Amino acid sequence: MTSLAGQTIGFIGLGLMGKPMARNLKKAGAKLIVHNRSQGAVKELKAEGMIAAKTPADVAGKAKTIILMLSDTPAVESVLMGPNGLISGLRPGSLVIDMGTSKVISTRTFAAAVEAADCDYVDAPVSGGTIGAEAGSLTIMAGGTDDAMKRALPIFEALGKSTTHVGPVGTGQVA
Repeated sequence: MTSLAGQTIGFIGLGLMGKPMARNLKKAGAKLIVHNRSQGAVKELKAEGMIAAKTPADVAGKAKTIILMLSDTPAVESVLMGPNGLISGLRPGSLVIDMGTSKVISTRTFAAAVEAADCDYVDAPVSGGTIGAEAGSLTIMAGGTDDAMKRALPIFEALGKSTTHVGPVGTGQVA
C-alpha cells in the first residue's frame, strides 16, 4: 500500500463510499480532517483518531489537500461555495479532488472557482461501489492538469487499483 505518512488530508462526505475511503487514507498513514452534514459519521471517525472539522472552510484551513465524496452536483456546489464553504478557506497551493459524480459543466465552473483561489482541482469519479471503497480497489477516472495529477496520484493509489488520467478538468466526469 502507498504510504501517505506526513500528509494531512481533508475529507468531506462520509457516506457509504466516503467513510471507508477516509479509513483507507488513514490506514496509509495520512492524518485526516473530516466533515460531514450528519455528525454520526464524524463522531465515529473521530473515535478512530481522525480530526473533526466544523465547516468545509475549517477543513480547508487545516488541510491543503481536500477530497470531496458527495452525493450530487448541488451538494458539491454547497460545500464549495455555500456559507463557510471550502473556497472561503482555501490557502494558495491547495488541491481539491472531487471523487463523486457531478455534471460536467458544473465541474468546470467549480474548478475555475478553485483555480481563481490559486489552487488545483481534479475531478476523479470512481467505480467499484462500497465493496471497492472498503477494499481500496476503486477504479478512478481523473481529469486535471499533469501537475495536479502528480499530487493526487499517491492518494489514488491508496484508494484504488486503477487510475486513468483522461484529460483536463471535466473529462473524469465524461469518462
